[in-house]
Amino acid sequence: MSASLLVLAAGMASRYGSLKQIDQFGPSGESIIDYSIYDAIEAGFTKIVFIIRQEFAKEFREIFESKLKDRVTVEFIFQDLDSFTNGYTVPAHRTKPWGTGHALLCAKDVIHEPFAVINGDDFYGKEAFQKAYRFLLHEASDRVWANVCYPLPNTLSDHGFVSRGVCTIDENNFITNITERTKIYQLQDEIVYEENGSKFSLPMHTKVSMNFWCFAPNIFKVSQKLFEAFLNENGDECKSEFFIPSVAGQFIQQEKGKIKAITTGSQWFGVTYKEDKPLVQKRITALLKDGIYPSALYNHAIAKTEY
Repeated sequence: MSASLLVLAAGMASRYGSLKQIDQFGPSGESIIDYSIYDAIEAGFTKIVFIIRQEFAKEFREIFESKLKDRVTVEFIFQDLDSFTNGYTVPAHRTKPWGTGHALLCAKDVIHEPFAVINGDDFYGKEAFQKAYRFLLHEASDRVWANVCYPLPNTLSDHGFVSRGVCTIDENNFITNITERTKIYQLQDEIVYEENGSKFSLPMHTKVSMNFWCFAPNIFKVSQKLFEAFLNENGDECKSEFFIPSVAGQFIQQEKGKIKAITTGSQWFGVTYKEDKPLVQKRITALLKDGIYPSALYNHAIAKTEY
């Protein structure tokens, strides 16, 4: 059985100031996506699907097609505002993409096998991809999905607030609830989030979703129904978004199935703000010095993990 990797790279990166998904961080011009793809291929993934905005198609194809074409199957899918809206008329004032849940839905016609989903601007680490691939190979089903969870303190930025899916996990290691918090940050010796003008504390041991998901293909059918409901209720709002955690939450609450929490010791880091870039480069340099990655990722064959 094969597994695919869906890379979400259609965001507008308003806080970063440029197209961070293809910004260069490695010594040979590698983006964060490059390191994720390298780890995914090494873990066993055989198809990479990029969700991008149509105006960036030329840049993405030039960067990724040549170096990946002989290694994995590559697909480029566009997240357009009218994709999979089922006749809904998009308001003229709407310019912002509909969010990660809609981005996932846009891959409906090209993914028919178990697959993982990641953000294009997050570094997840080798172990995360290995564990995700093993889950997709042996456990994923219409009734069991998974999320790769990280400790909240390891996912914050020194340069502003972040958005995280806060996970509640039961004694059997299944996620019972995911709550999207859109303004989380460190405040002195505690972690807080803001909601409706008030601040609330989050425990240091909190586990969060970094949008690294493992799904069976039935996610598309579930998402389609929920997205249609979202449009009817929130479609006229210029900044409303349809998040993957919302789909996962409904999957749990409606007792359609369970979501396993895959915990990982992998190092996570990402770029929310331009000021994050030097730290990301420093961390990648350290991984190169430790021999975790070669200085030029695609100048040799990638050794796939044996299971």
